[in-house]
Amino acid sequence: MKEESDKTLIVAYIAIIAFFLLIMRLWQIQILQGNEYRKLSESNRLRILTIPAPRGIIFDRNGIPLVKNTPYYYASLIPNEFDKRKVYLLSKVLNIPDDEILVKINENSLTPLSPIRLKDGLSFSDVAYIESRRSDFPGLIIEVEVSREYIYGDVASHLIGYLGKLTPAQSKDPAFIDVPLNAFIGQWGVEKLFDKSLRGTPGKRIIEVNALGREIRLLQGTPSIKGEDITLSLDINLQKEAEKEFGGKTGALVAINPGNGEVLSIVSKPSFDPNSFTRGMDYDEWTVLSSDKRNPMLNRALQSQYPPGSTFKIVTAVAGLEEGVITTDTKVDCKGGINYGKWHFGCWSKHGMLSLHRAIVESCDTYFYEVGKRLGIEKIYAYAVSFGLGTETGIELVKEKKGSIPNTEWKRKNKKNPWFIGETFNTSIGQGYVSVTPIQMAIMTGAAINGGNLYRPTLIKGKSPVLTGKLKAKPETLKIIKNALSGVVNESGGTGWAAKSQVIDIGGKTGTAQVAGIKKDSQFLPEKLRDHAWFVAFAPVEIPEIALSVLVEHGGHGATSAAPIAKKAIEEYMKSKNKHQS
Repeated sequence: MKEESDKTLIVAYIAIIAFFLLIMRLWQIQILQGNEYRKLSESNRLRILTIPAPRGIIFDRNGIPLVKNTPYYYASLIPNEFDKRKVYLLSKVLNIPDDEILVKINENSLTPLSPIRLKDGLSFSDVAYIESRRSDFPGLIIEVEVSREYIYGDVASHLIGYLGKLTPAQSKDPAFIDVPLNAFIGQWGVEKLFDKSLRGTPGKRIIEVNALGREIRLLQGTPSIKGEDITLSLDINLQKEAEKEFGGKTGALVAINPGNGEVLSIVSKPSFDPNSFTRGMDYDEWTVLSSDKRNPMLNRALQSQYPPGSTFKIVTAVAGLEEGVITTDTKVDCKGGINYGKWHFGCWSKHGMLSLHRAIVESCDTYFYEVGKRLGIEKIYAYAVSFGLGTETGIELVKEKKGSIPNTEWKRKNKKNPWFIGETFNTSIGQGYVSVTPIQMAIMTGAAINGGNLYRPTLIKGKSPVLTGKLKAKPETLKIIKNALSGVVNESGGTGWAAKSQVIDIGGKTGTAQVAGIKKDSQFLPEKLRDHAWFVAFAPVEIPEIALSVLVEHGGHGATSAAPIAKKAIEEYMKSKNKHQS
């Protein structure tokens, strides 16, 4: 009996000790580590899903949508539900390497219930095929995000821009802290400039899931808030017509409203299709695009610099009249150029005796050599700068180039040499060291015909205009210039004859910017040595509503290459404007 009693006692002690240990363990789990295990339990039971916000729509000035939101499909995998022995078969379905799938699974081994993105940018046929095989691959799911379709393809791509995934640097940027890692954001153009307001506010869904990670019920939800729509100052009909007229040519066009600085069009050719980025551009596609010698990713309207050629004569003429070195009656006899010492500065023709008006109409270099000599380089420099040349316009799109307006100080600093009178001759006709951007020339043209006001270019319709400068030029001076620019297009012998329109009165100025110091007009020159072609224009002549600049790289003469583009662009803008006002 005693032995049995001792055994019973031992068993009782063991039970008491075991019970005590169990109590201690429960106390540890529930009290000491309660919060930690509660969080783990909740993470296994709950999922917090981010709901992408529909992106705001971008409209042109007439309410025409330029983009639309589209579904972006991708295949994901929940590792905890997937049988790794089927990796090879899954790789065939998704058409991706099996080792790529294994790497992604192993990289996410600590979160086996969280979906792993395997393949982006699925087409509708891809989705249909994968859905038909999903039963063979537990854990394989199709997810969807909001992406973008650019309705007009490569038209206005440098202005509108494109979307892309967060870069590694952006994912660490506090500005994108509320953006899901795989979400699309603006990476170029207007999409980037106004990205924060366009992308809106993501929503959230808190759901309960079962042991396999499948949704059981919605516990709480916060809807996403659509991004703000924006209305650009761009006229898409003008833009389409201008790009069509460029055809395969390389160059740029900038059109503005001279009364408030609204940008009506920015063309940079060649361009690119932004849809390639939102669909998910692979390495080979990017290599082809980035290595293209024509550089389609360069915004030539804002980031390329060219000699302005004879379009610069507008500046020289205004300076000459304002400084009193010439009047409208001042005459110069053009015999095909001038000689200065051992140097000859040629003119493209022998114009004979002419005054300022005809000198502008016929674009006589000899006349402006004389004006430049009387002015001197410092005064030419001062007026060019007052026209906004040689400085950034302030447009918020990409980093602009400044160009260069030379004077004696500029040459000492950049060339380590003194200034020579021959360089003044070249500067007076927009050659030599002078370089400008197409957008600067549009602003210059606007100031010459709107009373001397320089406005900061804006991309948003209806935004309050910002005056950035005022020409020190009398109204009568600007009226003389405007009349002469009208004559360039509409008078006999005018170099801008190709811009004459039966629809609207156009004024403008041609320019041919020499690229190489060799004989001009040679049809046998390789393209890279041919002159650049310029044309700046405005319309209607009486009360201008549009001012623009056109640059065709290696296009030869402004009259034959650039002026026809300007004419078609202006006609289309007035047609579009009248249509939407009626």
